[in-house]
Amino acid sequence: MKGITLFFAASTLALSALAAPPSGRGGGATGAAAPSHIGANGDFSTRPAVSAGRYEQRDLKTSGRTPSEILANNTKVASQIHDLTGADAQQACTGFKNVGECVAAAHVSKNLGIEFDALRAKLTGSGSESLGDAIHDLKPDANAKSETRKARSQARDDLKSLSGE
Repeated sequence: MKGITLFFAASTLALSALAAPPSGRGGGATGAAAPSHIGANGDFSTRPAVSAGRYEQRDLKTSGRTPSEILANNTKVASQIHDLTGADAQQACTGFKNVGECVAAAHVSKNLGIEFDALRAKLTGSGSESLGDAIHDLKPDANAKSETRKARSQARDDLKSLSGE
């Protein structure tokens, strides 16, 4: 009987420890600050890019700024987009949610010889597709997953100047 009581007491203690809110940073309803990788508006715009593209192409330190504003202030990135697409960077990035998506699309266009305007049309606007799906549609013989990963990596390298890395 004593063993059963001890077992239940230990189980109860273990379960209460698991149910307790975590202490420290971001500790539930204690009013603690959100983890540093979450922006003030709850997005992940300040989270570092992950090599697998898990967080897509969130531009570092660009929260709240449009691609046009970013390109107007960063001639290096604007020049890179122009070199890749042959178009003015402001025009090339029209319709993209962020500069990272635009730069990745520009690299896909250049890497695979896909017309940039056709790629942009698939990626922006109503009925937009993912980069991988657009690559598959426009260049079925390409390895869409590999090409997407490659372009996002190239875009991250190009955008390091925005984050001061």
